[in-house]
Amino acid sequence: MSAPQCPICGKPSDPATRPFCSKRCADVDLQRWLSGRYAIPAVEDQEGPPDAPEED
Repeated sequence: MSAPQCPICGKPSDPATRPFCSKRCADVDLQRWLSGRYAIPAVEDQEGPPDAPEED
């Protein structure tokens, strides 16, 4: 089994900076999160709260 790859550049990861290969790649990843380039998608409910009575 091969060593895991750095998610930024694809080089083998370094145990000291896992999952990245270097501090530089870790900083690149952090900058992407802080600038909003990465985002976790949110799904909004179309309905009201689950305990709200239904209107007829």
